[in-house]
Amino acid sequence: MARAADRERYLMIGAGRRAGRPGGPAARRGQAKRAAGGRSWAGRVALGRSAQVVRIVARHGARLARRRLEGARGGVAREVRETLGDLGPTFVKLGQVLSTRPDIVPPALESELATLQDAATPVPPDAALRALRRELGRDPAVVFAEFDEDPIASASIGQVHGARLVDGGEVVVKLRRPGVATVVEQDLVVLALGASVLGRIPGLLRRVDVVGFVEQFAETIRGELDYVAEGRNAEHVRRDLADLPVHVPAVVWDATTHGVLTLERIHGTKIDDLEALDREGVDRPALARTLARVYLSMVFTHGFFHADPHPGNFFVEPGGRLAMVDFGMVGTVPDEVRLGLVQLLLALVAHDTRRLLASMRRLGVVPASVDEDRLVKDLDRLTASSIEVAVGELRLAPLVADLMGVSRRHRLAFPRDLALLVKTVVMCEGLAARLDPAFALPEVLVAFAATGLGGAGRGRPECPERGSNPHVLSDSGF
Repeated sequence: MARAADRERYLMIGAGRRAGRPGGPAARRGQAKRAAGGRSWAGRVALGRSAQVVRIVARHGARLARRRLEGARGGVAREVRETLGDLGPTFVKLGQVLSTRPDIVPPALESELATLQDAATPVPPDAALRALRRELGRDPAVVFAEFDEDPIASASIGQVHGARLVDGGEVVVKLRRPGVATVVEQDLVVLALGASVLGRIPGLLRRVDVVGFVEQFAETIRGELDYVAEGRNAEHVRRDLADLPVHVPAVVWDATTHGVLTLERIHGTKIDDLEALDREGVDRPALARTLARVYLSMVFTHGFFHADPHPGNFFVEPGGRLAMVDFGMVGTVPDEVRLGLVQLLLALVAHDTRRLLASMRRLGVVPASVDEDRLVKDLDRLTASSIEVAVGELRLAPLVADLMGVSRRHRLAFPRDLALLVKTVVMCEGLAARLDPAFALPEVLVAFAATGLGGAGRGRPECPERGSNPHVLSDSGF
C-alpha cells in the first residue's frame, strides 16, 4: 500500500500538483536505501515518467507538423520552449541552462529558451507550514514572530515568503516545494537514459558530449535544490564584494536547512523600473558602471560569480545602493581561464585576429582537428565587422554572438563554465545598457584590464594597442 501511495504521489507531482516530501542529500540517501529494497517500483516509476515525457513531446511534435502542413514557417524554437514548460520543473531548468550555451544552441532557440518562465501555483498555506515545521524540526513560531502565508513569489522548485524573526529582523524565507526533489531525481533518470541513447547514434550531436552535459546539468539542479549550498554561495559573494557599493543579503543560519533558506530582506526598486529610478533621482549611468564593476570584480578578481544576472535579481535601495539576490546559480573561474577570457574579450575589442586565436587556444576551445585556415578567415571577417566603431560605442553582445556562430560552424569545444561565463558577461552588458543606453562594457573592460585584473591571475593581460584600434581608451573613468 505504501509503495502504491508513493507511486501515485510521484505521478501527481509530475503532473504539476503538490505532494510528497522535501528532499535534500539526506532524502536522496533515503531514496537510495528504499531503492535497494524496491528497485522494481523505482523502475516502474521511471518507465511511467518516460512514457509521460514521450507523450508530451509527441503531442508538441504533432502540433508543429500540422502547422507545417498548413504552410506555417518557423515555430520550432517556440514549440521546444512550450514542450519544456509542459514537462515540468526539471525541464524548465534544462531549457534555462541551455539558454546559457550559445556555443551549442542556435540563436533563435537560445532567445526563445531565455524567455522560459519558472512560475507555479503556490503551495497551499497549510502544506507550506507543515513543510517549514518539518524542515526546521520545530514550531516555526519559535523562530518567526511573523510569517506571511501568502508567498511573495512562487516557482517550480521553491517559493519565497516574507517573515519577521523573533528578534525583530525582517527576512525572506525560501521554502522548497514539497516533493520536488523526488520529481527531479526521477526526471534525471529519464534524461540520463535519453542521453545514453542519443550518444550512441553516429553523427548526431557530434560535437556535444550529451552524456557529460546531462551529468553536469544534474549537478547544477541538485545544487539549486540544496539551500545550504545557496546560502554558502551568498556568503561567498558577500565576502568577495565587501569593499564595493553593493548589498548582498546576510544568511540567517539558525533558520536555514537544505530545504529552507532564510535571508535578510532587501527593500528597493527593481533595477529595470526606469521610471521609478528616475523619480527617486538615481544616477542611472553611475549605477550601470557599478553593476559592471561588480561583475568584473566577481569574474576577474575573485573567480566566483553570480550567474543569473536578469533584472528580477537586482534592486536599487533607497539612497541608490545596488542590491542583488538569488545565488542558486553561480560559476567559478580558474586563474588561467580568467586571464584567457579577458585576453579573448580584449582581442575582440581590438579587432586582433592573431590574439583572438591565441586566446582561444589558451582556453582550450580549438581542437587539433580544426581547419585553421577556414577558422582564421572566419575570425578575420568577425574582427573586421566593427573595426570602425569606437570602443566607447562598441557592444560586446553582437561580437560574442558572432564568435559563438564561428564556434558552432567549426565545432569548437567551449567548456560549460566558460560558456556560462561568456553568457553572463553579455547579460550583464545588456542590463547595464538598459540603465544607460550610452554604456559601453568594452570601455570599462579595458580600464579594468589595465589594473591587472584587479590584482588576480598570474599575469597581466595585454590591453589593446592604440595601433590596433585608435579608438581604444586608456582610462574609462572608473
